Amino acid sequence: MTSHTLTTAHAIIKWLDTQFIEIDGVEMRVCGGGFGIFGHGNVPCLGEALYGVQDTLPLYRGQNEQSMGFAAAGYAKQWLRQRFMFCTASAGPGTSNLVTSAALAHANRLPMLLLCGDAYVTRLPDPVLQQMEHFHDPTLGVNDAFRSVSRYWDRITHPAQIIQSLPAALATMLDPADCGPAFIGLPQDVQGWAYDYPEEFFEKRVHRIRRQTPDVAEIADAAALLKTAERPMIIAGGGVQYSRAVAELTGFAEAHQIPVVETIAGRANLTDTHPLNIGPIGVTGSDSANAIAEEADVILAVGTRLQDFTTGSWTAFAKDARFVSLNAGRHDAGKHRSLPIVGDAKLGLTALGDVLSGYQAPASWVEAAKAHRAKWTAYVAANVSYGDNRPNSYAQAIGVVNALCDPRDRVVAAAGGLPAEVTANWRTLDPGTVDVEFGFSCMGYEIAGAWGARIAQSQREPERDTIAFCGDGSYLMLNSDIYSSVLTGKKLIILVLDNGGFAVINKLQNNTGNESFNNLIADCPTVAEPFAVDFEAHAASMGAHAETVANPAELAEAFKRAQAADKTSVIVMKVDAYEGWTTQGHTWWECGTPQVSASETVRAAHAEWESARPRQRKGV
Repeated sequence: MTSHTLTTAHAIIKWLDTQFIEIDGVEMRVCGGGFGIFGHGNVPCLGEALYGVQDTLPLYRGQNEQSMGFAAAGYAKQWLRQRFMFCTASAGPGTSNLVTSAALAHANRLPMLLLCGDAYVTRLPDPVLQQMEHFHDPTLGVNDAFRSVSRYWDRITHPAQIIQSLPAALATMLDPADCGPAFIGLPQDVQGWAYDYPEEFFEKRVHRIRRQTPDVAEIADAAALLKTAERPMIIAGGGVQYSRAVAELTGFAEAHQIPVVETIAGRANLTDTHPLNIGPIGVTGSDSANAIAEEADVILAVGTRLQDFTTGSWTAFAKDARFVSLNAGRHDAGKHRSLPIVGDAKLGLTALGDVLSGYQAPASWVEAAKAHRAKWTAYVAANVSYGDNRPNSYAQAIGVVNALCDPRDRVVAAAGGLPAEVTANWRTLDPGTVDVEFGFSCMGYEIAGAWGARIAQSQREPERDTIAFCGDGSYLMLNSDIYSSVLTGKKLIILVLDNGGFAVINKLQNNTGNESFNNLIADCPTVAEPFAVDFEAHAASMGAHAETVANPAELAEAFKRAQAADKTSVIVMKVDAYEGWTTQGHTWWECGTPQVSASETVRAAHAEWESARPRQRKGV
């Protein structure tokens, strides 16, 4: 048997370079390359191996390990989880900076490969630079922190282990039900150890995403329940897009005349103008979707994990409503006594449609849903309008971009107030064009995630733009990938909407009866001298085109200039911290409030908050 004598690091990269995936009949590498910051824990061995594959596995130099992970997540979303990027970081803080990124990928069920430096297996030089010593357990280190935020975790202590570990990691990342980050710890000595690897290990392999056929009995049970529905509704989640089942969802809804509402991850399953699109549901949803959710008697949940922002902490539905959950993951399919259909969304909708042949929802129910949606459409139109001397708002900025962007441009938002405002006010122009990161609700994803999405987009639709909505708080937290986008020629359009701090949490603080404290800069008692950040100058210092506008009308003209520009543009506009929020469309959300307080307003807010709790389903 022919073998190749290689270091562990070299063998890992050589193996990755031979793994392909078939997408729409075209073969391409399943790994699109990587993001890396080198240090003593990965540069001598892994860096040496990566040097030789720059053409096939390009390495993008990150500015911050956490943002590298966010970029990898944005890349995976743009490729609908069919391709992934790896992230490599040194031992110590370089690696620990990736924990938040892994948590984001885990919560959002996204593939990401983490190749991180680790302490020496021999322990001969211990304690070494950046090692975390645990006196009771010498095997325990920083990398063990990834166990809770990884779908697959391994530490390579012998070169032969990667023969088993790498295929297992890839199988996890490509599994529709178990998809998530895979972590592989690489001790610094083991990275350089040599081994005679069998030639067969490096043979080209073409992978395909598994489509699990649903159980016939589960389809039959679900269809029997749906046939009894007088007020059916579909909740369409992000899994619809990952299954590439948008056409099947649309066809199923049209054939059976069932109104569709969308989760945050499922935004852009249906276009805004589709007559059965009743709007986004939940805490950041629409009056229209939430109105029919309260009345629906049978709810078909497709590709959603039914997170609390979707369910209004389980107050959004009638207590006697019955659920059918179609999901690739068994864990998600059985939530809240759902009749489960464990399987692929595309195959499941097709099979369910065949059994439901002839069934349609009552016309009166469908017309009522459409009437609710017409009212919501009018509200959004007024909410995003400007020119009436209202304070600048997130919604107005969203409306400006929505009116001017190309239907296939990608929109990215995360954490803070913008996910709610984008979810509620964005009018989908084309399926699969919205990325609102709210699975882990992670500030700082906006610019980094957009950079990763742009790398993927340039491989698929290079003529389109990637647009990031970013608050001032998120910008100050993680902005360095403006520089990354300029360095790599991956153009972004970034809107920095400055409301003077963490305004959405200030709003929650006020809504729960508390005084403004430590969220808006003006309300921070430890701030000696408040001053405005010059975001325009800061962005320009990183090589971007940058300008500041005073109002939405000026924003529209600046956005047109950004569209015509040949590199990243940053547009800054101040928005009001107190006025201009979307005030309609919200369900109740469980939030811990003080049961006792010296403040009358806090006590009153607690009582009001708790008054909605009787509507909460108890999981049965």
